[in-house]
Amino acid sequence: MANLRDIKNRIKSVKSTGKITQAMKMVAAAKVKKAENAAKESRPYEKFLVKIFSELAKVYGEIQFDKGQYKTALENYPALLEKRNVKNVGLLVLTSDKGLAGAYNTNIVKETLQTIQNYKNAGIGVKLFIVGLKGIASLKRIFSQDEETQIVKNYAKIPPLVEVEVAKMMAEDLAQAYVNQQIDEIEVIFTEFKSMLSYKVSKFQLLPLVIPNKSGVGINPEMIFEPSQEEVLKKLVPLYLANTVYTALKEASASELAARMNAMSNATKNAEEMAKNLSIVYNKARQYNITQEILEVVSGANAIS
Repeated sequence: MANLRDIKNRIKSVKSTGKITQAMKMVAAAKVKKAENAAKESRPYEKFLVKIFSELAKVYGEIQFDKGQYKTALENYPALLEKRNVKNVGLLVLTSDKGLAGAYNTNIVKETLQTIQNYKNAGIGVKLFIVGLKGIASLKRIFSQDEETQIVKNYAKIPPLVEVEVAKMMAEDLAQAYVNQQIDEIEVIFTEFKSMLSYKVSKFQLLPLVIPNKSGVGINPEMIFEPSQEEVLKKLVPLYLANTVYTALKEASASELAARMNAMSNATKNAEEMAKNLSIVYNKARQYNITQEILEVVSGANAIS
């Protein structure tokens, strides 16, 4: 029978762990609601940008681009709208800085590895832009010696409530690599927030900009662009790119916090169940020891008499 002191220490350790996981669950629950609201609030604005861009896309071929000098790569909208033969693809992979979120990071890394393998099979090189310490650690370990897959840039310690400036910085890095023709296409791998209990690992093409709706001819007569379609496009492309990255970051943040809250909830329940089972084992061991002591006393008394 197990030693009573060892079982008692184990029960104490499990209960202590349960308190920690319960506290982490409460912290995640306090943050996830704000992150969820932020993700949901950004969706109407994103849809509106897509609508405007769709209308401009209908006359895309008629616009005379100004191929002048641009201060930033994000402003170089003619280059960002240009499609090329794909030799190298850039992947922006959104993971988390912290663990203890169940299979959250594992699922993202699996999707990334599958995507990379598909491109390798097609003879296309891959360059990685990784967000989150967990993704950085996993993918660096796998691709540190891989010449076909290069890790271009890492982003770590992104706050849960993402600021738009962070998204602009990432969008500028991606645009710079595209404009310089280091990569010919960019995809984003992220988690789409569904509810407190579910999220979905998704991906979409960021560059070259996908024309959402190219059907129809001419601009919707209800929508007039001033001073011109070109001027609107010049402002819209950087805004569209930065906001798309911003929305993906917020979706990923909400998904991560929801995954952590659920993981810590399950861990707390498991700790409670384990403590209960160990208490039963402890009581059985204690009862066994008491019975043994009684038998020894009775045996000693019988021997004397």
